[in-house]
Amino acid sequence: MELYCALSAGHEWPVFSVPLRSGHTIYVVYRNFEGERGVDYLMHHPAWPAAETLAVDDGHFMGPGTAWTELLSAARQQPESVGDTDARLLLLFPTLGDARLPDDAAVPLTAALAALTLIEEPAEVAGMLLENQGQWELAHWRSADGVWINDGGHSYRNPRNAFALPEGRLREISNALNAEERQPRRASN
Repeated sequence: MELYCALSAGHEWPVFSVPLRSGHTIYVVYRNFEGERGVDYLMHHPAWPAAETLAVDDGHFMGPGTAWTELLSAARQQPESVGDTDARLLLLFPTLGDARLPDDAAVPLTAALAALTLIEEPAEVAGMLLENQGQWELAHWRSADGVWINDGGHSYRNPRNAFALPEGRLREISNALNAEERQPRRASN
């Protein structure tokens, strides 16, 4: 209850920051207008005049904001002393909307739930979360000229939507979210 009260206090909007290697930051904003509560997932870069919306989780939802590989990549990008992979994965999970999940998608989500919650059956909950992603219909993601886009009817990352992000922003966001995939894997000691 204490956490819920802190996240939903009308006098304050909690904001969580997820910095990415590219210099971009994803902001998770708990918007606490009376009668208009929701969570906004915004991306910003210091060179931009304003943040761009990736997804909105409320009664007038917009999304999805990330594909599975992008969600994992953003969670794994750990600039010095900023959160751990499990916390980042769970914080950003509501942006997910991907119709083509890999067979092992539940593994990192189960690990995150087991590490950070008191859920008795984290594998079962992970399966349910992956089966029921977001409020939007599951999107099909694809690369178009190196930019990850989707076919979601409520997504800012579907260039066919009238409210879609401009092409340059789509490219920059795609590159920032997928930076982990372009990094060489470090050998375990």
